[in-house]
Amino acid sequence: MRLNEAAAELGTQIVRFGRLITTWRRSAKTDGGAADRVLLAKLVNHGDRRATDLAADAFLDLSTVSRQVRSLVDRGLVERYPDPEDRRGTLLRATDAGHAAFEVYRGQRDSKLAALLERWPEEDREHLVRLLGRLNDDLEEARHARLPHPPPESRDTAVKQKDTPA
Repeated sequence: MRLNEAAAELGTQIVRFGRLITTWRRSAKTDGGAADRVLLAKLVNHGDRRATDLAADAFLDLSTVSRQVRSLVDRGLVERYPDPEDRRGTLLRATDAGHAAFEVYRGQRDSKLAALLERWPEEDREHLVRLLGRLNDDLEEARHARLPHPPPESRDTAVKQKDTPA
């Protein structure tokens, strides 16, 4: 397949995949939504963060993050505490309940994906994981190349969707 044909077909499949994932996430039975799970995953897997850094890490708008964090705090999954390096700032951390909720979300996601991949040969599963990881790495690299001044933390902390329950 030539490059332009591959790009066109990949574009079609990415759009289709995005729609299917959106539908799948909407059907997930959780108190929050996809943004909840993304933010919780970032805090569980990468440690405490300011809301601004969390927004950059998760590729979400700060207003969305603020709204979702408020919900996570209200539900006892995340807590705020003063930044020890700058007492004017606030850091966010996943609580024990947040860690437990994350594990439940990840377990649900992994079970659904295992059921989907059960009939695939092991070699195909390995190729899918490798190639999707490569595509995600390239997409993230391209995104950072377009930013005027990408934050160092965002460059160092690659978004790995395997860490984010769907």
